[in-house]
Amino acid sequence: MTASALILGFESSCDETGVAVVRCSPAGLPQLLGQALHSQIQMHQAYGGVVPELASRDHVRRAIPLAREALRAAHVPLESVDAVAYTQGPGLAGALLVGAGVATALAAALGRPTLPVHHLEGHLLSPFLSADPPEFPFVALLVSGGHTQLMRVDGVGSYQLLGETIDDAAGEAFDKSAKLLGLGYPGGPALARLAEAGRADAYELPRPLLHQPNLDFSFAGLKTAVMTTLQKMGPEPSEAARADLAASAQAAIVDVLVQKSIKAMKATGLNRLVVAGGVSANRTLRARLDAVAARRRWRVHYPELSLCTDNGAMIALAAAMRWQAGLAQPSRAYSFEVRPRWDLAEA
Repeated sequence: MTASALILGFESSCDETGVAVVRCSPAGLPQLLGQALHSQIQMHQAYGGVVPELASRDHVRRAIPLAREALRAAHVPLESVDAVAYTQGPGLAGALLVGAGVATALAAALGRPTLPVHHLEGHLLSPFLSADPPEFPFVALLVSGGHTQLMRVDGVGSYQLLGETIDDAAGEAFDKSAKLLGLGYPGGPALARLAEAGRADAYELPRPLLHQPNLDFSFAGLKTAVMTTLQKMGPEPSEAARADLAASAQAAIVDVLVQKSIKAMKATGLNRLVVAGGVSANRTLRARLDAVAARRRWRVHYPELSLCTDNGAMIALAAAMRWQAGLAQPSRAYSFEVRPRWDLAEA
C-alpha cells in the first residue's frame, strides 16, 4: 500500500448482514467512515435458532441496499472504492457464498480487487476501531456463539493458539441454558437480563476445566447441570428460582472465562488483554475483567458495543490492516471460495 485507500467490506457469515467503508493509509490505524447492519434475529425467533437457508436468502435481499446505505453514511461514491473485502469463513456455507459472490461481482463491475477475510480475525482486530485501541502484543479472548479461544497476538497475522473449547463455546452455553429456561432467541442477552434479578451463588454449578493447568475450555457439562437443576425444581419453577439459576449459570461461565484469561496472561507475561466476539458485550464479564485488570495493573480492551456482534466494519478493518502489513495482496482474479471451517492460526 502506497497511498490512502477506501475499502468496502461485506459480512454475511451467519445471521447478520453488515457492510462498511473504512479508509486506510500506509501509516496509522484505519478509520471507519460509515456502516450499515441488518440483524435477522426477528426472522429466526420463531424457530428458536438460525435456519441456514433462510439466513442465506435474507443476505441476498439485504446486501446491495446495505451497501448503498453504508456508502451514503460514509459520504463517498461507489466509484471511489479501491478494494472490496468479504468474509471468506468460517461460518454457514450458504451465507458465506452470498457475501463472497456479491462482493466479487461488485468488485469485477468496478474493476477493483478483492480481499477475503477471516471472520475471527475481524473480531480479534475490532477493538482497533474503539476509542481506546490496543497495542501489540496482547492476549486475545475470543468469545462468541461458535468460538471460545485464547490466543497470543504479536501483530497482524501473528497468532498463537493458547487454548480453545473442546465442546460447546461460551456463547452456546449461554444460548442453551437460556433455551432450557424457556427464554427466547437469542438466548445470551435474554439470560443476562434474567440474571440481573437473581443471586449468582444460589446454585452450585460446575466450572469445567477451571483447575486444569491447560488453557482449554469446556461448557457442555454446565448445560447438563442447568438441565438437571431445572428438573429438580419441578414442572413450574418460580420466576425467582429461574432468575437465580440464570445468575448462577452466568456466574459459572464468567468465572471460567476470567480465570482462564488470568492464566493466559501469567503464562505469556503480557499485561494487555483484548476481549472480542458477541459475548464480549456481557456486562458481568466486562466488570469482572475490569476489576481483575485494575488489581493487577493490566489493560483490557473491548470493541465498541455496536461492534461486538458480526458487522461489516470489522471485516473492512481486518482487510485494511492486513493490506497495511503487507500480508494481503488484493486480487483481480474474480474467482472465490468460502471456508466454512477455518482455523485462525492458518489465516
